[in-house]
Amino acid sequence: MGTILKVQDMNVYYGAIHAIKGVSFEVNEGEIVTLIGANGAGKTTTLQTISGLLRSKTGSIEFMGENITHVPAHKLVERGLVQVPEGRRIFLQMTVQENLDMGAFTAPEGAAEAMEAIFEQFPRLKERRKQIAGTLSGGEQQMLAMGRALMSRPKLMMLDEPSMGLSPILVEFIFDIVRDLHQQGVTILLVEQNAQMALSVADRAYVMETGVITLSGTGKELAESEAVKKAYLGG
Repeated sequence: MGTILKVQDMNVYYGAIHAIKGVSFEVNEGEIVTLIGANGAGKTTTLQTISGLLRSKTGSIEFMGENITHVPAHKLVERGLVQVPEGRRIFLQMTVQENLDMGAFTAPEGAAEAMEAIFEQFPRLKERRKQIAGTLSGGEQQMLAMGRALMSRPKLMMLDEPSMGLSPILVEFIFDIVRDLHQQGVTILLVEQNAQMALSVADRAYVMETGVITLSGTGKELAESEAVKKAYLGG
């Protein structure tokens, strides 16, 4: 099981604000790795830097053994690095099927087979394939955002707060999908405020506080850690 993503000494600034401070971590092929932490800890900034939307002042980001530190975001999608952003960011005026077609833009060959696999994974999207995406419920929009990302057949899928704004039943459903994707061999980097759910699916996890990684271990180790329980699990 090789390393698919390696982040070394990431330092990101918003003007004078030092948002990410010397962050290093890695993701191995086939793993679910989660970054947990409070709102404003730097989790989303970390994902946006990996996906080429922000730049680190120092260090390097390697994906599939290649340095991608200065590769633009759209080129990373072609290489198999895909982010499902916080807030879903689907195309609200387009139909479900048109949104999924957009996901296959960088990988048009095999798009029909990918679409069928997604409809099998998300039967509700198949039922609503002609529906305007803006009329879907929050849970359905999250399914669509994940389905759109899967259309490009990613080697690494980064999920940013997939449970945000969803009811407890839908949160369970979304995490069941994350488990299914893991079983299918999809490598996932998960950013999530719901620490309990995130740690329940994670092979390994990192805790972020004010732009710094303060703890790391297996999902089970961190779920049982007194410090994590106290800070994030209400223990």
